[in-house]
Amino acid sequence: MIEVTAAILEEGNKIMIARRVQGKHLAGFWEFPGGKIEQDETPEICLIRELKEEFEIDVTIGNYIGESIFEYPEKTIRLKAFTCEIINGKMKLNDHDKIEWIKLEEIANYNLAPADLPLIELYDKARNNR
Repeated sequence: MIEVTAAILEEGNKIMIARRVQGKHLAGFWEFPGGKIEQDETPEICLIRELKEEFEIDVTIGNYIGESIFEYPEKTIRLKAFTCEIINGKMKLNDHDKIEWIKLEEIANYNLAPADLPLIELYDKARNNR
């Protein structure tokens, strides 16, 4: 099983989703950005590193939202999600071809990666419990 992280970036009442660039696994799907946890890395450190690499931004890690385990034909991933907030940097797209800041209620309008789908309900529950 591959351990992976996902950032639910928050700004006001909106969250950010990013579209995977052509030529990559799940190209064209929208996702909560993040990446594979490297050896000796915590999920939180992984997210800080991945968001710096993918968008050239610095973030603070907020609340743990939960996890989604998903079996793709070629691999199984455990996706751990956290809320995050941008604290520095200007957004640059290095691994995605587009980003959108949306209200959670608008997420059904986007073709989200299958592993990310369970995170929507987990995030909604966590948001309502704040």
